[in-house]
Amino acid sequence: MKLLSNRILLIFLAFVSIYGYIASCTNKDMTLPAQSTGTVIISRGNGIFLPGSETAGDTSQWKLDQVHSSVLWSGSYLEQGALLTGRFNSFGMNILATNARQTYSIAKGQPLPDTSWAFYENDPSKTYFSGYVQMNTSNTGQPGRDGGCYLGYVSAPKIITGVQNLTDSNVAVIRTTKVEFDPASAGYIVTMVMSWQGGLSAIHDTTINGTLSYVKRSTIGAGTATAYDVFGLQLNFKFNCRSFGMTTTEISDIVAVQCNMNFNNK
Repeated sequence: MKLLSNRILLIFLAFVSIYGYIASCTNKDMTLPAQSTGTVIISRGNGIFLPGSETAGDTSQWKLDQVHSSVLWSGSYLEQGALLTGRFNSFGMNILATNARQTYSIAKGQPLPDTSWAFYENDPSKTYFSGYVQMNTSNTGQPGRDGGCYLGYVSAPKIITGVQNLTDSNVAVIRTTKVEFDPASAGYIVTMVMSWQGGLSAIHDTTINGTLSYVKRSTIGAGTATAYDVFGLQLNFKFNCRSFGMTTTEISDIVAVQCNMNFNNK
């Protein structure tokens, strides 16, 4: 019985060896899949978006849809806890020249035109933008914080109902100095100067870096008489609030900012 078992085992091993030999000969000319090179394949279009003079009805001029855009901030509570978060109710895309920054505006809507920007999808050297927030319009959903301790932390003036305040003590401004392709994604790397007075005696400038993402152009209401196009830009960056004179420990040194800007050509 044992002898029979050994013979069966030998026959089985011989069969496996013959099958392996035949298989190797049959597939010797088969092309193996190429090894991954780790190269990111990025596809970009040639979209060019310019603001013009914001003329309504001119589809060649792109307008910031401020109502459907947002500027959000966040930082760790007491430097170790969960995030404190908020959004600015008043913001825009204007370079805020010196004379403009010393004004109060009672006009509804944007106090200044949102025309300090241009976006070239495939030529970031031509892309630029400037933007600002009115610091006293931070909205955390907690009125006691927004109109109380927060204003002291950022050294911003109290809100005057119906008035937009563009004075030096109430605006933080960013402006790009360089925009370049991100080699690891379809986005862009942005170098900016942030200008803010905060708790200091004068405006302080510091260089910061961020990432910019492009949400591709699409058509709303295609095939109708009221159709229009939209696109979006999302900017993310961080800054050290201590360099602007913020001394409170209720928020961490590093504050993150996300700008979600939507545009249309209506």
